[in-house]
Amino acid sequence: MAVPFSLFLAFKYLKPKRTWLSVISVISAVGVMLGVAVLVIVLAVMSGFDDMWREKILGFDAHILVSRPGLIEDPEALAAATRAVEGVAAAAPCVQGLVFVRHNDLVYTPMMRGIEIETEKKMGRLPEHMVSGAFELAENDVIIGRELARRLRLKVGDSLLVFSPQTIVSGRDEITLPLEMTVSGIFEIGMWEYDVGFVLLPLEAARELYGLEGGAHALRVMASDPFKAAAVSRRIAAALEPHHDDFSVQTWMELNRQLFDALRVEKNMMFFLLIFIVLVAAFGITNTLVIVVVQKTKEIGLLKAVGFSSGSVMRVFLWQGFIQGVIGTAFGIGLGLVMLHYRNAIMRALSAGLNMELFPKELYHLSEIPARIVAADVAVVAALSTIICTLAGLLAAWRAARLDPAMALRYE
Repeated sequence: MAVPFSLFLAFKYLKPKRTWLSVISVISAVGVMLGVAVLVIVLAVMSGFDDMWREKILGFDAHILVSRPGLIEDPEALAAATRAVEGVAAAAPCVQGLVFVRHNDLVYTPMMRGIEIETEKKMGRLPEHMVSGAFELAENDVIIGRELARRLRLKVGDSLLVFSPQTIVSGRDEITLPLEMTVSGIFEIGMWEYDVGFVLLPLEAARELYGLEGGAHALRVMASDPFKAAAVSRRIAAALEPHHDDFSVQTWMELNRQLFDALRVEKNMMFFLLIFIVLVAAFGITNTLVIVVVQKTKEIGLLKAVGFSSGSVMRVFLWQGFIQGVIGTAFGIGLGLVMLHYRNAIMRALSAGLNMELFPKELYHLSEIPARIVAADVAVVAALSTIICTLAGLLAAWRAARLDPAMALRYE
């Protein structure tokens, strides 16, 4: 296959000749490699954290929440109608609201969720996250998060008082006595908002706290595929609309939109900031190619004198930038993938060497750094890096193209 002469000449100029210029070329390519490697690693770790938060949310919350202003008066009928919708795996009513809990002199204000324990066992992944006790709720039992248990100094078998805020809201003279509950289990999702902010009670106990004779605040729905919850929610809304036009149907993605928007913005900002590493490396390529133009002035003048066009001369240096970019990008992606594969071993070695915990389990509730390699992210990094490095040769190419052959060969 015939190789364009400009490409052949670009390879010739890039061939190492044991000069300081060759060293600069290698350093420029290494800079591109490191920039691309850092981008690949950071984007993969950010994607891993995004997956981690999704998994934790899906481990505690319902995929779809059906609610209305006020109270759902006949939650069982609504649950039966919802279960008939295509894509719905399970549905159960719940009573949810703020309560005060007290153990000895310690007080906290978590959210209470009243559930039907047998239905809940079939709906969510919470039973898999129990760290103490059992996922069981007798009449006066309560299940709490590990962080809340730590703050209130509770363990399985201890008693606590649960106060209803309805007494304050209603303004009635009579006082609603608190419920004395026994801790039957402690869970740990690994997400601070859940581990410290929720207590699970039997549905009837929750109704008693909120002065309800029946009904529910919402209907928790589990979809067969949580990532198709949006389509299922539309079908549920369409099925309920003829009879109940005031119902709100929200997916877990909509309920946690602020978190996922923050993660997406953070990932985009990290990409925007770290791409400057590649830009800095590209300036090294520009510097190298400008020096090449100076050194090869007479050769360029000779090429133009024998009919080599300005466009062809420009392509020589653009090819050089492209080649260095491809080499640096390829090695950078390879280095990034290797670092990701051994990320946890590297983290443990650094922690041991520096004698400090770089990834505290108490803070992240993780023993390892999460990561997920997204092919689209790698492709974007590779494409942008190659384009930046190619454009880095533009200044040198423009200068070479403007050379006057007569001036370049004047002293030959």
